[in-house]
Formats: sequence, structure tokens, C-alpha cells
Amino acid sequence: MLLTVSGAIPTTLDDDVASGRRPRADYRVLAEHLDADVVDVPRARNEGGRLGRLLARAGAGPILAWYAWRRRRDYDIILTDGEQVGLPLAFLMRWFGSGRCRHAMIVHVLSVPKKLWLIRLTRIARSIDRYIVYSSEQADVVRGLGVPGERVVLTTFMVDTRFFSPVEPSATRPTICSAGLERRDYPTLVRAVDGLDVDVVIAAASPWSRQRDSSEGVRLPSNVTIERLPLDELRDLYARSRFVVMPLVDVDFQAGITTILEAMAMGRAVVCTRTAGQSDTIDDGATGIYVPPGDADALRATIQHLLAAPDECTTLGAAARSWVVERAELDRYAERLAAVVGAMLPSDS
Repeated sequence: MLLTVSGAIPTTLDDDVASGRRPRADYRVLAEHLDADVVDVPRARNEGGRLGRLLARAGAGPILAWYAWRRRRDYDIILTDGEQVGLPLAFLMRWFGSGRCRHAMIVHVLSVPKKLWLIRLTRIARSIDRYIVYSSEQADVVRGLGVPGERVVLTTFMVDTRFFSPVEPSATRPTICSAGLERRDYPTLVRAVDGLDVDVVIAAASPWSRQRDSSEGVRLPSNVTIERLPLDELRDLYARSRFVVMPLVDVDFQAGITTILEAMAMGRAVVCTRTAGQSDTIDDGATGIYVPPGDADALRATIQHLLAAPDECTTLGAAARSWVVERAELDRYAERLAAVVGAMLPSDS
């Protein structure tokens, strides 16, 4: 089996994990459970031939798809880590041959109009053998393309619960935080906390999102700071915080899921915007609290309520940790995907 990674695997990855500077990489754990070869962008570029080097200029998706298609006869299954690789690979396999190789694609957001147009134009929807989807809304999008239901696998996202594990809040002054960039609604959060007796830290950074920081140009009250933090310091920020806030614009995919699961794994309650795409993870009132999109007053009232109810924060956070360990722990996630992929193997393998 071949697993694609839409980036460059750090040369210091193993040392960083061993030293506690970062969590385990999902692709490394997946590869172990799937007994898979891993190809990242540098490897695909180096081994992709002259055309591969040209395709690398177009981004990670085309070069990884080209590499995977060229190697299709060497593997029973190719697992692509997102539609940026999976769609061009599906096109190549649909129109230029797949051999006996089967294709499983992880789906992050397939509802973008240009992606749907491309899928329909090239007639590749049914040429993908499994769609591994993280949100119910995106699963409906896939089924709406005419994909048989048995090819659509809905699963929770994942988090390394060894790296992100509970500690008692360490700040002497009440502190809450938020983090990430993808479809964040930081202006609403800033309005909600203006003047409250709480320090608010927004770690507005992401290792993969290309979204603009929505806090840029926003007047910050004195109790709000913006920081860019490496993963070990982000973990420390969760540890200092009473709870974590995830303000989102209303989108139809699981924006914010990484931060949500990290916070839940740390035993922190999460106050989250209820969006069309972010509705599968938090159990409202049991592991966190949902608020309406763009409603600063509702968000402010919820923050004030939790600041005044530390025992409720503790109860929500403990339930959140239990939910994550049971359903979203990294090894369990890898085991689920291994079962999905194993069922795709030809009977004579």
C-alpha cells in the first residue's frame, strides 16, 4: 500500500516526537498500522522524472498524483491524504488505467463548486473506491455525486492523546484561549470578551491552512493578545486555560477540528460555533457548548457562565477527554482506517 503526504516530512520528526516537542504524526502512525510506504512531496519530485519535476511547480497534488499513478502497479491500494491529491489521481486512473490498484481518498472539503464541477466533468466520482470523510455534511455531498453509500466511510478525526493529555490549569489569573486559522471568526470572539475579567490568548497560526488571520486589523482590547506558538507551547497554552473557544464562520466542513480535539484531549471544555460542518464532535452540554454563528452576545454569555462555574468546566473537560480517548485517539483512528483499507484488498492478496 502507498500513502501520500501533502508536504515534506521533517527530517527531525522522530527526534522532535521523542523529545516531546511535537505529537506523533498521523501519517507515521497510519503507515505502521497499514504497513504502507509513505511518499511526501520531496520524494515524489525526486523520483517523478522530468515531467514530475515540472508538475511539482503546480503544487503537492499534481506531483503526488503523478507519482502514485506511475507506481500503481506496485501496490494493491493507494490512500491519498486529501482531494488535492485524490482527484487528479482519480482522473489518471479513470482515463489512463488503474491496473488492479484500488484508491481510497480522505476527504476534507469536497463541496467547493469548482471541485464538484471537475468531478462531474471528468466523471471520476465512481472511480474512487472509498471516500473517508470527517463530517456528516461532507458525507452527504459525496453521496450526492451518485457514490454508493457503502463507499462512503464517516469517521472521527484524530489526536495524539499521549502528547495532549490533561493537566490542572496553571494560570493564576483566569485565562482562556483559541487557536488556528481555518475559517476562524476572531472578530466575534474579540467583541465577546471585550472588557471581561479574563486574559484571552489567540494562537493565530496553522501548519497547513492558507487562510488569512481574521484577527488582522481588528482593534484588540487590553485583555486579548495574539501569539504564534510551536506545538509544545500551544499545549502549554491549553494547560493555562480554563477552557477553549472555537469561533467559526458558518462553513460545511470540519474547520477547527484539530484545535477542538487537542483541547478535549487536554481535558478542556470547548465553546464552539455550531456550523453546518462542525456538528459531529461536541456533545452540547456534555463535552462542550455550542453557540450560534456570529453571535457575540451569546458567546459572551457562555464565556461568563463558564468562568463563574469552574466545577462545570471540570465536568465538561473530563467528559471531553473520555470521548476523545474512546473515539478519536490516534491509534484507534489508524485501526479504523486499517479495517477500511483491509476490506478493499483483493481476495487473493
